[in-house]
Amino acid sequence: MKDAKKIMKISKQEVENVARLARLELSSDEVERMTKKLDSILGYVAKLDELDTTGVAVTTHTQNVNNAFRDDEVRPSLPREAALKNGPVHNKEAFVVPKIIK
Repeated sequence: MKDAKKIMKISKQEVENVARLARLELSSDEVERMTKKLDSILGYVAKLDELDTTGVAVTTHTQNVNNAFRDDEVRPSLPREAALKNGPVHNKEAFVVPKIIK
C-alpha cells in the first residue's frame, strides 16, 4: 500500500484547482483534509495495479447483455395541468423560465 500511495500522490494545488473548476470555496483546513482523503482514496485505487490480470478478458458489464433496450410504446402521459402545477410559474401551456439567450 505504501508503494501505491507514492504513485498516486495528489498535491494541494491539484485539489485547489479541482475545487476552483467545480466552483467550490474551500478553506485551507478543508483543502488539507481533502488532499489527505483524496490521496488515501487514490492509494486504494492504485492498489488495483498490483493485481495480475493476465488472461482476464476485458469486460464492460458483469453479465452478458446483448441488447437491454425495450421497444418504444405509446402510453398515456401526465396531463398538462398536472405537470404544470409542479412548477412555480407557468402560462397554462408551458413552464415560464428566465430568458438566458439574447
